[in-house]
Amino acid sequence: MNFYVIRAKKIKQAIVIIIAAFFTAGLLYIENFLHFPVFSTDDGPKAIYRGEAKGNMVSLTFDISWGDEKAKPILDALKKHKISNATFFLSGAWAERHPDIVKQIQKDGHQIGSLGYAYKNYTHLEPAEIKKDIVLAQTVFNNLGIKDVKLLRPPTGNFDKEVLQVAQQYGYTIVHYSIDSDDWRNPGVDQIVNNVTADMRSGDIILLHASDSVKQTIKALPAIVEGLKQKNLKNVTVSELIANTTTQSNEVK
Repeated sequence: MNFYVIRAKKIKQAIVIIIAAFFTAGLLYIENFLHFPVFSTDDGPKAIYRGEAKGNMVSLTFDISWGDEKAKPILDALKKHKISNATFFLSGAWAERHPDIVKQIQKDGHQIGSLGYAYKNYTHLEPAEIKKDIVLAQTVFNNLGIKDVKLLRPPTGNFDKEVLQVAQQYGYTIVHYSIDSDDWRNPGVDQIVNNVTADMRSGDIILLHASDSVKQTIKALPAIVEGLKQKNLKNVTVSELIANTTTQSNEVK
């Protein structure tokens, strides 16, 4: 009799654990879905996360918000592998401290977009604070001679309707991404290459970083470029990728 009681208790515990696991997984799914940061309004501003599939084109994009060591070697690696049209999203605070590297980004032919000024999560700020951050970055770019910066990647990648509307007021298009290299986690060179190339297809906007947090990105670049060639894809700036195409976005709920 005791055997059956003990067995029943173990079965009950197992059922509770299984239910808890499914509940936790469900919460994580809902949380990720609700915070998926690519939105548009019905008739208003849009956030771009990929271009059209036609054309065999993709865009390598690099975020830089801090650090002194990784940006230049990554630029040199891109030049070595004949990539002269990546898109660099720069925080204004970083750009004003590294004018020489900014100049090299321009000289090498790459496009520059804004990452705001102070790299603060815009969804945690009031509209007036978002405006101030965007304008501060815009002022830095103007002072550095960078004209017509029209692309904005919100710091931390998070945004909502308010951020979309503020960005539109200042003439910016918000650019997210369809492929996340996850390189800032430094998961290993092979993993970064796989994250980028495994499902890469025409129209993709690929997120990479050139801040000092990345330690493996420069080693992954040769294989990423080779992956482009193997899939008959060419790299273009984000502006070229989304020009005169039907871009894709999701509606804000």
